[in-house]
Amino acid sequence: MLLRAYRATGADLPFGRPERAHGVPFEGYYWRIVHPERGLVVVAIGADCDGATASGHVRPAASTRKSWGMATLAAHPGGFVRTSVEPSAVADPYAYGVTVGRALRGDALGIHVDLGPDARLDAAFDDVVRWPRRSLGALGAAHAVPGLAQYWQPVVLGARVRGRATLGGEELALDGAVAYAEKNWARAFPDHWWWGHAAAFGEPGVMTAFAGGPLRLAGTTVAATAVVVRLGDELLALAPPLARTRVAAGAAGWRLRTRGARGVRVELEGEPGGAPHVLDVPVPGERRTLPRSHQHLAGRLTLTVRRGTRLIYSGESALAGLEHGV
Repeated sequence: MLLRAYRATGADLPFGRPERAHGVPFEGYYWRIVHPERGLVVVAIGADCDGATASGHVRPAASTRKSWGMATLAAHPGGFVRTSVEPSAVADPYAYGVTVGRALRGDALGIHVDLGPDARLDAAFDDVVRWPRRSLGALGAAHAVPGLAQYWQPVVLGARVRGRATLGGEELALDGAVAYAEKNWARAFPDHWWWGHAAAFGEPGVMTAFAGGPLRLAGTTVAATAVVVRLGDELLALAPPLARTRVAAGAAGWRLRTRGARGVRVELEGEPGGAPHVLDVPVPGERRTLPRSHQHLAGRLTLTVRRGTRLIYSGESALAGLEHGV
């Protein structure tokens, strides 16, 4: 019971599994499918929200709570986006996964979305590369801190896709695409945040993702940001306090400079790709959504990794996801 109450604050003990549902008012799930050769990006979002207010009430027992959910499907090119608010949702307490009414069902092995005959996605994932079991997740020691404004964890770092999508009446084959999946959770969405992901660097096994937002600490606002980089078999997870990131993020671009342990330095330079998709985020306790996420599904992102003075990697993706939330 004590562990359940602790996790209901959003926190996880070391060697915990942050991808499992916590019992907070908002549990968010995100899948991103990119087909580099076709320049195609498909995004699916699912959320499990409850009727507690966003002020931090612990979610009631599963037998008594009344969850509702949100499902979104978006794509590039073409600007397609559709969102549905569903009367029920169930987040998996034992693994990464969520079911949102009859609209969305997804986990680490695939994603199914049905928002009407012209808005469907069926994708299965093979050769899945999961986040490795470590003492801490992507946020480092912050995972153990109760009541943060937002928690974040990549789950599927890469996978090969089999499936199809119907978007605006056009049927698209997704075979050969690559997939990424992550989770975020809290009492509600924060007032301001930034986020990004890219995998289409032209080299298998290379990806990066980041997430952050302003945090009040000792009377000062800091740009708390976590950065993840996968370079084949090596995974860098850079988060405070062992790593520090300087951030300039907004509608005009994303600039991140991260310094980690052992001389690791990561530089990310992101540029928007045309007009962003304006995506809804749920408002727990109110059974409604607000258009607060401005997400570029096909932005441009350069990644540079150094260890000391030695260049480890440098590359660019023209199909990056870049988000600014207000």
